Amino acid sequence: MSTTETRRVVTADGGSQKGGVRWERSAAHRKRTLRETAAGYTFLLPWIIGFLGLTLGPMAYSLYLSFTDYNLFSAPEWVGFENYIRLFTDDPVFIQSAQITLVYVLVGTPIKLAAALAIALLLNYRDRGAGFFRSAFYAPSLIGASVSVAIVWRAMFSTDGPVDSTLQVFGINWGGWIGNVNLVLPMMILLAVWQFGSTMVIFLAGLKQVPKELYEAAEVDGAGALRRFRAVTIPMLSPVIFFNLLLELVAAFQVFASAYIISNGTGGPAGMTNFITLYLYKRGFTDTQMGYASAIGWIVMIAVAVIAVILFRTQKNWVHYTGEDR
Repeated sequence: MSTTETRRVVTADGGSQKGGVRWERSAAHRKRTLRETAAGYTFLLPWIIGFLGLTLGPMAYSLYLSFTDYNLFSAPEWVGFENYIRLFTDDPVFIQSAQITLVYVLVGTPIKLAAALAIALLLNYRDRGAGFFRSAFYAPSLIGASVSVAIVWRAMFSTDGPVDSTLQVFGINWGGWIGNVNLVLPMMILLAVWQFGSTMVIFLAGLKQVPKELYEAAEVDGAGALRRFRAVTIPMLSPVIFFNLLLELVAAFQVFASAYIISNGTGGPAGMTNFITLYLYKRGFTDTQMGYASAIGWIVMIAVAVIAVILFRTQKNWVHYTGEDR
């Protein structure tokens, strides 16, 4: 007796027949789900191969190299945690580089977010010419932290550049920003803040989602502009603030091109532009200490991961999501 005939015999009565139909439908549903899943993974296969070959694989190899002494010209020699111990106990340049990077991140990121939010607030309450101003403020972000921007910035803030020449009209002569130990880091922060366009657009999109009824209710209760900003805008915008904060912190740790161009790859003056990514580059590609450079890279990654974890753990104290019970 065939399988089909057996199924017909089993399902001869009404109740068994319904059960058999349900079983057939369930089997067909499982087959269709498997086909759809297989098709999905087939489309994802190029990305999976790229991720394994171009991201996960190099990361795993760099982790291995961070425990070795490798100079590109000989086979890696296992040294254990020697590179990491040396970083924190016998490398003052790394300590200085980490400190400068932290100042750049912790000072530049809040200023950039504040500037982006301020411009977004102004554009949110302006209708005439809003499109033009949005495009104008967003334009610097289209260029990104490219080599061309760094070259122009270096020319502007040099000794005979337009910025210093303008300041001299008002009796201020700083002799250029590029070679000034006290001004070169603020100049780098100013360059980062200047490119706040993408952050501003995200803030502006968040402001458009804030219900106008909340502002009207607060105004009826006698709240002024500052009070409405603190009690309505900031809480409603807190998820967007969290998102921008996380992205900007990660991006700030990756600053490289501008520091390399402005300092001619030296990290000067007095190491004030020797950000940790530039120091990693010099150790790896100038001194050919690839094992040591890999250790620096993993320290940076761990630092960024720790900051991200802290932000995610503390967001419940200040990030307010619409409809969330608290």
